[in-house]
Amino acid sequence: MTIRRHGSGETGPGGRPLPFARAVEADGWLYVSGQVAMENGEIIEGGIVPQAHKAIQNMLAILEEAGYDRSHIVRVGVWLDDPRDFATFNKIYASYFSDHPPARACVQASMMVDCKVEIDCVAYKKP
Repeated sequence: MTIRRHGSGETGPGGRPLPFARAVEADGWLYVSGQVAMENGEIIEGGIVPQAHKAIQNMLAILEEAGYDRSHIVRVGVWLDDPRDFATFNKIYASYFSDHPPARACVQASMMVDCKVEIDCVAYKKP
């Protein structure tokens, strides 16, 4: 089995190195690490709307850098800081995934950084 790591050595808040790859590819499977609304190493300001868009866009950018697209996503995981953001997040999410909706889990969780949402995905493309 060939394993390829994408984007290891990235930095997070305060310029600290992150101890994980942005994505790992193995035999057609791509596992994208959890993405938050980070830009230039810092969480963007604003509520759930700008943060949801940015987190999803960050995840999709990693997916595309690895040669995959939305149609290859088989599962998405979502963590929301505030369950009251669920309906708003769903509207934003649907605008990205209405054509190829993957399986999804969405839970409420305390975040490790000061953000409203985190999202990851698993994608598959026949090697």
